[in-house]
Amino acid sequence: MANEVIETVETVGLGGEVVDSVALGGAAAVHDLSVWGLFLQADLIVKIVIFILIIASIWSWAIMIDKIVKLRSLRRRADQFDEAFWSGGSLDDLYDRIEKRPSDPVSSIFISAMREWRRASSRGNGSRSDHARVSLQQRIDRVMDISLNREMDILERGMVFLASVGSSAPFIGLFGTVWGIMNAFTSIAASKNTSLAVVAPGIAEALFATALGLVAAIPAVLAYNKLSSDIGRYGARLEVFAGEFSAILSRQLEEH
Repeated sequence: MANEVIETVETVGLGGEVVDSVALGGAAAVHDLSVWGLFLQADLIVKIVIFILIIASIWSWAIMIDKIVKLRSLRRRADQFDEAFWSGGSLDDLYDRIEKRPSDPVSSIFISAMREWRRASSRGNGSRSDHARVSLQQRIDRVMDISLNREMDILERGMVFLASVGSSAPFIGLFGTVWGIMNAFTSIAASKNTSLAVVAPGIAEALFATALGLVAAIPAVLAYNKLSSDIGRYGARLEVFAGEFSAILSRQLEEH
């Protein structure tokens, strides 16, 4: 009789384990661990974090591609302008050709300086006094600086966004991860089941946000460093041209 009771208990115990295993297997089967499945199963706050990171990543890549293509085009146009500028031809003829359609910042700086030069020439009568020459030189330098700064401001648009994504995206992703893990532990406490099959999906959903934060941040940081260096070199090239052109105009002022 005792043996029969023991066998019955063992059978029930085994049956309970089978039921638990089946239940756990069914619970585990419900979870889709694909990228899309993790997004759909995530908490609303985590979904919002993921959506923000995806949009930030897409916009960052758009800025990167635009800056790379634009800088390559500007360098090519600057080479073409330098070839025409230093060819020995008349600067007045060059100005007349490109006045209405400056194709790059170098051309814009040249046009702004020549426009000021021509305005002063149209008002001047005979030789200029030393004070008038100094005043004209200062105005030309000022308009070239204004034009240079304006062109650099246009070229640097979007760089602040890249820097912001690179510095903040990991923390945004971490916020989504912390929120997701809190929900996962809450579910564990409610179900009173610490099985890996129950814990893993919630943790995976939470860590997905951190992964997206890194995916958004790493390219943004690398691109920001590279583009900042390229834009800095291009800005130095503009400053060199402005200085050289200022010296040319200064010599012409002294000759008059």
